[in-house]
Amino acid sequence: MKLIVSAASLLLLLTLPAAAADLTIDLQDLHAAGGRLKIAAVSAEGWEGKAPPAAAQMLSPSGRQQQVVFRDLPAGRYAVQVMHDENGNGRLDTNIIGMPTEGYGFSNNPRVMRKPTFDEAAFELPEQGTAIVITLR
Repeated sequence: MKLIVSAASLLLLLTLPAAAADLTIDLQDLHAAGGRLKIAAVSAEGWEGKAPPAAAQMLSPSGRQQQVVFRDLPAGRYAVQVMHDENGNGRLDTNIIGMPTEGYGFSNNPRVMRKPTFDEAAFELPEQGTAIVITLR
């Protein structure tokens, strides 16, 4: 009888959904009100392009600041990357030496002259959720 109760309890625990958290992202210093914002929350594998984003949104910004909320993400380690396609051509434009001429940003706002590593942009999303601020460059 104890075995049946234990097995039933284990089965119940295995079928419970993982804790879901909300991630609020406040984007600041958008260069223009037009174009399209592309925002993605990714795992380490997603950072390298080996997995799809855990969450992603594309939207038209309404001003120099924008708030985005990803709901019901599993708690864990993520990084957020943002691209502001200001002219709507579907890509991040660069100048003659390869520096972006449109807005972009990453979680933790790392100040590097290259794409940051996942560890430089990563943060822990706790079960109760969190809010982060990304300043576009």
